[in-house]
Amino acid sequence: MQHDGHPLPNATLEPVTAAIETRPQLRIGPYQVDPAVVLAPMAGITNLAFRKLCREFGSSTSIYVCEMITARAVVERNEKTLHMMSFDEDEHPRSMQLYGVDPATLGEAVRIIVGEGWADHIDLNLGCPVPKVTRLGGGAALPYKRALFSKIVAAMVSGAEPAGVPVTVKFRIGIDDDHLTYLDAGRIAEAEGAEAVALHARTAAQRYSGQADWTAIARLKEAVTTIPVLGNGDIFSAADAVRMMAETGCDGVVVGRGCLGRPWLFAELQAALRGEPLPEAPNLGRVGEVLYRHGALLAEHLGEDKAMRDLRKHMAWYLMGFPVGADLRRSFATVSSLTRLQDLIGELDPTAPFPRDAEGPRGRQGSPGKVALPHGWLDDPDDPAVPTGADLMHSGG
Repeated sequence: MQHDGHPLPNATLEPVTAAIETRPQLRIGPYQVDPAVVLAPMAGITNLAFRKLCREFGSSTSIYVCEMITARAVVERNEKTLHMMSFDEDEHPRSMQLYGVDPATLGEAVRIIVGEGWADHIDLNLGCPVPKVTRLGGGAALPYKRALFSKIVAAMVSGAEPAGVPVTVKFRIGIDDDHLTYLDAGRIAEAEGAEAVALHARTAAQRYSGQADWTAIARLKEAVTTIPVLGNGDIFSAADAVRMMAETGCDGVVVGRGCLGRPWLFAELQAALRGEPLPEAPNLGRVGEVLYRHGALLAEHLGEDKAMRDLRKHMAWYLMGFPVGADLRRSFATVSSLTRLQDLIGELDPTAPFPRDAEGPRGRQGSPGKVALPHGWLDDPDDPAVPTGADLMHSGG
C-alpha cells in the first residue's frame, strides 16, 4: 500500500471522495475541522501573512499552524518570539506549535499561552529532523524516550485543560529504521490526553528525502482508536490527499511542502474533499497576482524591507515550471520593494498555462543521513531525565 507518487486523474476522485465523506467529520477538541486539512507549521514559512493567504483560498474552518515556537522563549517572553506568535484578527482557531524537551518548561509555556489567551490550539513538535534540534533530544529524537515524552504530554494537557485548549502531537515514524517509535508515541499521546496525533510518514534519518510510507499511517490509525489520526507526507495535489485518506483510513491530512508557492492548493483540497469540481489551475498572470498579494501581506506584517527579503525564498516555488528566463528569475530572487515586484510581474507572460510538472514535489528534500543525538540517548528509552542544555535553544527548526 505504499503510494506510488502518481496523481489520480480528477475523474477518479469522485467515488473515492464519496467514501471519505461518509466518515465522521474531523473534530479536534471543540473545533470542527472542515475540510479535514491542516497547514503544517514550517519554520520561516507559516507566518501570519502566508497563513492568511492560504486561508483566503481554503476554508476558514481548516487549521493553519504558525511557525514552531520555542517553549523557553515563551516563558522568557522573548520579543522576537512574541512577534512570531502573531495571529490575524479573524484567524480562528489560532493554532500554535511548541518545541521543547523539558516537561516543566513546556507546561509553564502552555499555562502562559492559555492564560494570556494567545492560542486556541497547541501542537507539540516531535517531527523536526534538523540536527540542532535532535542533538538536544528534541523534535524527532524525543519520542524514543517514552517516559520523558509521557511527562511532557501530561504537563501540556494539564496546563491547557482548564482553558479548554486542545493539545495535539505531531511526530515521525522514528529516529531511523532500527528505532521506530510512532506506535508507542501514538498510544502514549492518546493515554495522556492529547486530542489528536499526526504522523509524518518518514523517519528522522530520511529527513525529507525518498517517499513517505503511508502504510505506517494506516498502522497508527489501527493502534490509536479514541482520537483522530492525521497523515502527513507527500501531499502535493488534491488527488494525493484523497488517496492518502482512502488508503490509510486517516481522519485528515497535514500539508507542508506541497503548498509552497501554491497557496491555492487549499482551494483544490477543499473541492476534492467535498466532492466538488476542482478549480482551474492558475495561469502565470494569476500566479503573479497571488505572488504580489503574498508580498503585500508580508509588508503589512514585517515592514517592506524585511518582507521582500522573506519573499525571495518563495520565488522559485511560485515560478516553478513556468517559461521564465534566467535573468528575470534572478531579478525576482533579489527583489527589494513592492514597486519593483509589480514591475517584474508585469514582465511575465500572463497567458502561460500552469505547467503539469509543477504539481510534483517542491521544497527541501535533501539527503538521508545519520541523526544527531545526545550522548547515550539510545541507552534507555524509559529514562525520564531531561538532557543537559536541551532547553537553551531559542529558534525554530
